[in-house]
Amino acid sequence: MINEYDISALIVTIRLAIVSTAILVIIGTPLAWWLSQTKIKFKVMIEAFIALPLVLPPTVLGFYLLITLGSNGPIGKLLESLGGNSISSIGRQPLEVASTLGASKLDRFFTVIVPLSRSGFLTASILGFAHTVGEFGVVLMIGGNIPGETGVLSIAIYDHVEAMEYSQAHILSGGLLLLSFLLLICVYVFNRRFSILKS
Repeated sequence: MINEYDISALIVTIRLAIVSTAILVIIGTPLAWWLSQTKIKFKVMIEAFIALPLVLPPTVLGFYLLITLGSNGPIGKLLESLGGNSISSIGRQPLEVASTLGASKLDRFFTVIVPLSRSGFLTASILGFAHTVGEFGVVLMIGGNIPGETGVLSIAIYDHVEAMEYSQAHILSGGLLLLSFLLLICVYVFNRRFSILKS
């Protein structure tokens, strides 16, 4: 049976995943647009830097985010004193056609890029949401384990295992396994339908 601690962890996890996904889409969209249009010399290094969180151990990423965003870090100080591949796959032809019809860069972005990239937006959003739901290392390094505040499902599972409450750990782990599986099915179904409509 799910207890109050687990329900609190579920609520914190969902809120974190929604906010994190929104931030990633807001930051990632213009970045993907810029990367698809730019021809700078060190583009490969920028792409590798952006993809780095995919291969870094979460605790390493969490540590550097803590240093950067902390009150003594460069971004933390700034805040105290006072988010792409599908875009690249569109190619240049639709943009050139829109340009010859008099569309501005901003108009081309909203009338050509966004509609043609919708499967990429959905895929990235679902995968970003699912990844955040299962996140452990970054959350633990940055937020710790404060019930109702930073205690997410992955930390609740860890706590249940530490306390040898395996039935509770099974319920939460099984729920996350099922959720991850269903989210991946959604991604594959949507991408298949989109590719059929596109062809």
